[in-house]
Amino acid sequence: MAANQLWRWRGLTLQAEERYGTLWAPNRPEALVSLQQQGITALTLRRCTVRAAYWQTNWRCEIIEQLATLLHAGLTLSDGLEMLARQHPIAQWQALLGTLSQRLAEGVSLSDGLRQWPEAFPPLYLAMIRTGEITGKLDICCRALAQQQKSQQAMTQKVKKALRYPCIILLLAIAVVVAMLGFVLPEFTAIYRTFNTPLPVLTQVVMNMADAVKLHYGLIALFLTLPFLPGIILKNNPRWQRLQARVALSLPVMGNLVRGQMLSHIFTVLSLTQSAGIAFLKGLETVEETVTQPLWREVISRLHHDISQGSPIWQAMENSQVFTPLCIQLVRTGEASGALDQMLQNLSDYHSEKTHQLAENLTSLLEPMLLVVTGAIIGTLVVAMYLPIFHLGDAISGAG
Repeated sequence: MAANQLWRWRGLTLQAEERYGTLWAPNRPEALVSLQQQGITALTLRRCTVRAAYWQTNWRCEIIEQLATLLHAGLTLSDGLEMLARQHPIAQWQALLGTLSQRLAEGVSLSDGLRQWPEAFPPLYLAMIRTGEITGKLDICCRALAQQQKSQQAMTQKVKKALRYPCIILLLAIAVVVAMLGFVLPEFTAIYRTFNTPLPVLTQVVMNMADAVKLHYGLIALFLTLPFLPGIILKNNPRWQRLQARVALSLPVMGNLVRGQMLSHIFTVLSLTQSAGIAFLKGLETVEETVTQPLWREVISRLHHDISQGSPIWQAMENSQVFTPLCIQLVRTGEASGALDQMLQNLSDYHSEKTHQLAENLTSLLEPMLLVVTGAIIGTLVVAMYLPIFHLGDAISGAG
C-alpha cells in the first residue's frame, strides 16, 4: 500500500454514462489502465491526499461488523464489499473496499487481499479472517472480532482519560501559579512597597517567590519541561519504552491500571483465537504482532519460547513475573480440565471489567483531590495578596 496512491476519477462508460469514484494505483498510467479494464474512459483524474488518521480502529471495526451482517444476510463476500464501498463516506476506504472486491472477483481470498493493507488491517484481523475462511464461519469471526476491538478501544480510551485528567489539572494549576507569581503579584508588590510597614510573613514569602519567578522564568520553564524532554526525544527508542513500561508497572495505582489493560488485551486476543480454532502458540504469535510495547512483546516472545520448549502454559506465565496469581491459577486449571478457552475468556472478562472499574474509581478519586490541592494553592496566593490590605489603613494613618 505504501507504493500506491489514491486517485479520484470521473469518466464515461461504454454506454456513455457518467461515473465517478476513487481507486488505488502506483501512478497515473496504471490508474488509466485500471479504468480502461473496467470499461471506463477517464475524463478527469487527480491524485488525492491519503490521511493516516482515517486508518482508525473505529472505521475498520464498523466495516468488519457491517460485512458480518451482510454475510449473515446471504450476500456474497464480493457483493458485500462492493456495497460497503459505495456507501462509505471516506474516499480512501471506498477505494480500498473496491480494490478488495475486484481482487475477490479474480479469485484472491479476503485474508490475502487484506495482507496488502497493513496500515488499515492489523495482523489480528488477518488471523481471524483467515480462520473464518478455513472454518466456514467468516461472519461469526468478523462479528466477534468487531466486538472485541470495540471493547478494547473503549477500555483504552477510558484508561487514557483516567491518566490524562490529573496531568491536565496539574499543568493548569502550575500555569496559574506561575502567571500569578510572574504577572499579578509584582503589581501588588509595587503598591505595598510604597508604604513603610512590615508585611506579613506569608505575603513576604510569596513576594520573594514572585521576584524569583520574574528573574528566572526561563530556568523555571526549562525545569518544568525537562521531565518531558526524554519522552519526546526518545519516544521511539525501544530501551526508553521498556523503561517507561517498567516504571509504570511499579507505580501503585497506575501500575495496576496499565497491567490490567495489557492483560485484558492479551487474554481477549487469546480467547478470540482459541474460540476460532487457532492453536495456542499461533495465538501467541498473533498477540505479539498486535502488541506495540517492546517490554510486553518480549514477555509474549519469551512465553512462546518456553511453551514451545515443553513448559506448561501456567509455568511459563509464572516465570515471566508479569501475570497475576489469578491468571496463573485459572490457566493451570484450564490446562488440567481441558477448558482453557473458557478460562481465557473468563480472564479476559475479569481484567476488562476490573480495569474499567479501576479507571472510573481513579477518576472519581482524583477529581476532588486535585480540586482541593489546586484550591489550596490558589487560595494561599490570594490570601497572601490581600492580607496586607488590612494593615494599609494603619500605615496610611501613620504616614498622615
